[in-house]
Amino acid sequence: MKNYLLDSLFINMLRLRAICPFSWRVFQFRTCSCKPLISQMITCTDEEQVFDLIEKNKAILSEKQVECAFNILWQFQKQKTSFLKNVDCIRDNPQFLTLHNLATSQMEFMNDDTLVNVLYITQQCATEAHDLVAALVTEAWRRLERFDINVLSKFSSCLANQNLYFSPLMGKIADIVHRNLETIEDLRSLSVLMVSISSLISQRFQEQLVNKTEHLFDTIDSSQVNVARRIVQFLRNIKYSYYPLLERCNKVFLSNMNHLDLDSISKILSLYHSLQFHSFEFVETAKKRLAEMIPLFDHPDGFVKLFVALGPIAGPEEKKQYLKISVIPSEISILVYALSILPSSHLDEVGISRIEAILPQCDLNDLNGFATSVLRWIHYDRKCLDNTTGKQLKLLQKLDHFGLQRLRKCNNLNLLWEELKSLKGDWFAESLLEETAGTLHRLMDEINYKNVAEIASFISRTNYFSTLLLDRIASVVVQQSEKIHPYVILDIILPFSIFNYDPPQNDEFFRICIQYLNSYLSGLDPLMLVFLGYSLATLGYFPEDLLKAIFNIKFLAKMDSQLEFLCSSLNMKVQFRLMELNRAVCLECPEYQIPWFHDRFCQQQYNKDIGSMNGAQQQIYKMLAEVLGGTNCVKASVLTPYYHRIDFECILDKRKKALPYGSHNITLGTLPETHWESHTQITGSRLPPGAERIALEFLDSRAFCRNIPHLKGKSAMKKRQLEILGYRVIQIPHFQWNSMALSTKEARMDYLRERIFGKSKS
Repeated sequence: MKNYLLDSLFINMLRLRAICPFSWRVFQFRTCSCKPLISQMITCTDEEQVFDLIEKNKAILSEKQVECAFNILWQFQKQKTSFLKNVDCIRDNPQFLTLHNLATSQMEFMNDDTLVNVLYITQQCATEAHDLVAALVTEAWRRLERFDINVLSKFSSCLANQNLYFSPLMGKIADIVHRNLETIEDLRSLSVLMVSISSLISQRFQEQLVNKTEHLFDTIDSSQVNVARRIVQFLRNIKYSYYPLLERCNKVFLSNMNHLDLDSISKILSLYHSLQFHSFEFVETAKKRLAEMIPLFDHPDGFVKLFVALGPIAGPEEKKQYLKISVIPSEISILVYALSILPSSHLDEVGISRIEAILPQCDLNDLNGFATSVLRWIHYDRKCLDNTTGKQLKLLQKLDHFGLQRLRKCNNLNLLWEELKSLKGDWFAESLLEETAGTLHRLMDEINYKNVAEIASFISRTNYFSTLLLDRIASVVVQQSEKIHPYVILDIILPFSIFNYDPPQNDEFFRICIQYLNSYLSGLDPLMLVFLGYSLATLGYFPEDLLKAIFNIKFLAKMDSQLEFLCSSLNMKVQFRLMELNRAVCLECPEYQIPWFHDRFCQQQYNKDIGSMNGAQQQIYKMLAEVLGGTNCVKASVLTPYYHRIDFECILDKRKKALPYGSHNITLGTLPETHWESHTQITGSRLPPGAERIALEFLDSRAFCRNIPHLKGKSAMKKRQLEILGYRVIQIPHFQWNSMALSTKEARMDYLRERIFGKSKS
């Protein structure tokens, strides 16, 4: 009977081949004794066996079999001790590219759970699979509203793995959670979402999440350590020491102490320390648990791991002892940092020598960590520059040296970016930024569609102006725009906006960016559209489709609903950007007939922010009074129509003589006066014939790039708009006012006369 069935099957397949020869290649004849492909994958004992199956069956793999292959490869990965080695083992296998391509071609057929699972595993296994990750994220974004709570939580963790905490997509997830909070009953999934969205949400929404968590807490059993830890992490993120919830989480940790490893104990202690939550029972139980672990360590570095776990429990002398026996740079960096934040702690000569010995092995993150700690010690010890502090200064010089050497030897942009992406602090900006820019120049041919947004974001963050890098970014976008994900367009445009720079291909570059955005307007987050509109307006670009999408009642209502659950700082930033975009469109594109609707908002903000003059502004004010003929001839801290604030204003008649304001001037430090007839009037109708209104602005270092005195976009846009309002704008850069050429009062007076009247004192 069995043979008869096989023969019949074979005959039918031959007939099918005769009828549809092109379909033959998608069938592979198997006897009934063959195991299903997923069963074969499950019985594989290593990665090579999985890849062999993929190679033999690539023509018929379904989306479920693709997911199974990813799952099994990830299981092998987690079982190994050498993480990076096994990442290479998977990523470098030719069949991984086959799996990659299969996932790309089949993702629209994947169900929601499979799609997000493949995304998660791809992130873990293949750090360079940018195009697949981008495609999967795009598909997930398209389906976002239909995701159930479990899939949504896993997707949010994928975004968190990419550090997209402040992305519009994460904002959309926060909005979905906010709208559906009452119906969510799964605390495990909710706890993941709360860690992901905590940076974006308002205080009211935070309180709602805390209340919901407390309500659902009894739905988890006492073994749910990870859920409890995520809840404590959320409380730490929102800086809320809510003791009833902390106590309940603490009970979960205590009941599972025998199952906690070093990393878990370390993280819990660190969270408790941040929240100033003191559980004597947990600390004592943790000490006993750690004491039980000591025999497990047969290498000195094991004791460092114990120290890391002990965290706040260990004292300064214990930390110094651990420092003397550690040999791993990252662990020494942690130890040094822990010592640096303790009161009355000093880095002795043994500790300094220990650091110096491992400097050649350190990457930029380790070096930055050491530098931050050493700078903290130097700051604390500056009143007593003893011999130890002198050695710390020498150590800082060595850190500079090794940081520069590492940059000069780097020959791979992707490897460099892995070290650069999380660097911050004074040491990097002061000591390494110039060399980092040089290294990026040297490797800029490696900038492509996969990393262009990251490099653009880095340039924006560091305030370092480089026409070479910006030109390369523009060139990549022009050549490879179809491969670039729409949600990174803002990151790409931002440095051009910040630095007020048009690349050589500016028309084509911005045309492509705007055209690309227009294709995705309906799918992009409202907050992202506002930031995009503002960034383009700064450069003088006002795409009509984008502005029509923003300035309509439906859009603004949707944005208002999102603002309700944003944290206060982000909420205010969005509102300011919308106001500035509204102002820019009204002044620079009146033909669009978009109304000005921010009077009330601006009045509220300027009533809160009276402002005060710095030293340079006070000097300028007094000298302007002398130059112009008295304090009644100059106004300080003036609000213009559409609420631009200017430092000083004066009016010259047709003979270049200053006109007095009478008794309408203001006292320094009081609320700025608005003396025009209307906040939307843009003509100087009240001026005498031939008179001109002059705005004088003192520009501090914030108005310029870090490395060269190039005026940034915000100040350039303000000048452009003040000129539309009828002003002649005089900008006084800080580096001119504080220069040696203007070191005397007389020189400064001459400078002001020349800028205002076009001549110096005769």
